[in-house]
Amino acid sequence: MSHVDPADIPVVILAGGKGTRIREASEALPKPMIDVGGKPIMWHIMKTYAAHGHRRFILLLGYKSWTIKEFFLAYREKTSDFTVNLSNAETEFHGDYGTEDFEVTMAYTGLDTLTGGRLARAATYLEGAPAFMLTYGDGLADIDIPALREFHFAHGKIGTVTAVHPTSRFGELGVEGENVVDFAEKPDLNTGFVNGGYFMFDRKFLDYVTDPNGDMLESDALQRLTADGQLGMRLHTGFWRGMDTYREYVELNRLWDSGEAPWRVW
Repeated sequence: MSHVDPADIPVVILAGGKGTRIREASEALPKPMIDVGGKPIMWHIMKTYAAHGHRRFILLLGYKSWTIKEFFLAYREKTSDFTVNLSNAETEFHGDYGTEDFEVTMAYTGLDTLTGGRLARAATYLEGAPAFMLTYGDGLADIDIPALREFHFAHGKIGTVTAVHPTSRFGELGVEGENVVDFAEKPDLNTGFVNGGYFMFDRKFLDYVTDPNGDMLESDALQRLTADGQLGMRLHTGFWRGMDTYREYVELNRLWDSGEAPWRVW
């Protein structure tokens, strides 16, 4: 399946979080909408995938979902310079901002729904897709997306997770070679690898997400997938940063403002 056009592989983004630990950045916004360089962090994630051929996005919404919907409904206005003639309301847009060839499905999946439940509730939007990408709406990386796709199709397992060395408190991966043998929730920050998101799954993974009300992606579906020996691991040693704290928010904005953002591949 390595010949599959990436334009036919949708990218699912978990975008229902509240971002309660970085209220200094914004208490009024859902976490994926917090700015990095004047654009929502989720926009940066989408641009990374789009640079490697993906154009279909499915956003799994929850907290303040209308804020995200409104951003995309008025996408060009919110991302471009423009001149508006107040006498007739005609608008002239300047530059090529806001012209991305994205197809964005916004799926409200509940206010407090767990991550696996969100995916289960949006499964209908994945009909016909041979495989799909999935990641969190609050982490940036210079992931080699084509290499991830090739790796996933080559090993033949249902799922692939991108593993990174820990910089924060994320679920730890027990690995043997290129296989995941344990998916722990409490990592040792001094050793090992952690779940960096940037997953790829065959459509069969939806069979592991069984409860739209109470399933947790990390402690339920991925545990079951791991127990069946169906989760592969691709190590990423480049840049990766989750925006989990105000300090990380400041650091990501500093990198962008200085022109040194490693994730900017477009």
